[in-house]
Amino acid sequence: MDATTLAILLTVCLFAFLGSGLWIGMALAAVGFVAIETFTTRPSGLMFATSTWGANNSWSLTALPMFIWMGEILFRSRLAEDMFKGLAPWMQRLPGRLLHTNVYGCGIFAAISGSSAATAATIGKMTIPELRRRGYDDFMVVGSLAGSGTLGLLIPPSIIMIVYGVAAQVSIARLFIAGVVPGIVLMLIFSGIVMVYAWMQPARIPPADAPMSFVQKLDQSRRLIPTVLLIVLVLGSIYGGYATPTESAVLGVVGSLILALATGGLTAETFWQSVTGAVRTSCMIGLILTGAAFMSTAMGLTGLPRLFADWISHMQLSQGALIAALTVVFIVMGCFIDGISMVVLTTSVILPAVQAAGIDLLWFGIFIVLVVEMAQITPPVGFNLYVLQSLARKNMGYVALAALPFFVGMIAMVALVTVAPGLVTWLPEQMLGAK
Repeated sequence: MDATTLAILLTVCLFAFLGSGLWIGMALAAVGFVAIETFTTRPSGLMFATSTWGANNSWSLTALPMFIWMGEILFRSRLAEDMFKGLAPWMQRLPGRLLHTNVYGCGIFAAISGSSAATAATIGKMTIPELRRRGYDDFMVVGSLAGSGTLGLLIPPSIIMIVYGVAAQVSIARLFIAGVVPGIVLMLIFSGIVMVYAWMQPARIPPADAPMSFVQKLDQSRRLIPTVLLIVLVLGSIYGGYATPTESAVLGVVGSLILALATGGLTAETFWQSVTGAVRTSCMIGLILTGAAFMSTAMGLTGLPRLFADWISHMQLSQGALIAALTVVFIVMGCFIDGISMVVLTTSVILPAVQAAGIDLLWFGIFIVLVVEMAQITPPVGFNLYVLQSLARKNMGYVALAALPFFVGMIAMVALVTVAPGLVTWLPEQMLGAK
């Protein structure tokens, strides 16, 4: 059987398994079993055991449940309320006024969360009712939250970066540092979108609140101090070389527990809810990683990744053309599967072609995160859309349309890092030296 027919057959099998309602991790493993049993002579049981052990026996992965737990604790704290009150006085003079609290609030929370959905939900719980009460238009309130919530994946610590780093064997610390500048730039792009909307629709922006003195603004900003201290604890320990990502994740959990306790958000019930929530999410990711590792092993045995890399090489695409093609592929995939599944599903197949094209894997990791961010706001599977649909009580079409300007902003960001790759690579080189 030729490679094209084999690839089509396995793709059909994957969508058939997914369409039957099988969990994603199990569907990936099932495709691996089909590939090995049908097209190789290797023992599938032994290969499954070996790949499962290899996928999960990684010290780097221990950071994953810790960062997830930290996000679950903070999700149940009063952090979002304090951030809104601390940011609001400084947003009044910007076009769009308090809509910017969604953008910068999500950016700040992203630096201590690592999860896109948790970022959108935590900030949205506070800002949606408050902005509605003040008369802000639902369209931009929901859209800015949907788009800015994706910063949880790009601004470190990021769960997706950990998954990619393990799969592609790229330093997680370097990935975290590489995400800082693109994260800030994307936040500014989102803020610019809000400003353009305010200039185009001035009637939909309520008047500014009563002016506050500089001292009064500083007094309100003291509410941000606990959040800033937690960010310094988690990210500063990594960037300063004092802790590994895993160790900093543990520090983050301890810090978030203290913060939640100090703000009155930590009870026996919320503590247990945070633990069970972290366990459920970690197990879901672990199952996906296990299934994807086995399928990757099966794909390697069939030779498809090598043949795909050779095919890409023979096409002699420029790096820009290859990135453009992969962007389209990931956007389409994002309409059907979640971001983590996209990463683990495609890594083994795409990375050989990416390396053959001479693309830096560190840069490609940030590119992957950006296109996975797009998947968070593309229907019908965009997680952020479901989060905002529930919080704002709007239909899916309304939320997706509101998020569209920010989706365009992400496309602009992909183009920007493609034209100027130094946005990704400069800070890691300055802090850790050339690779």
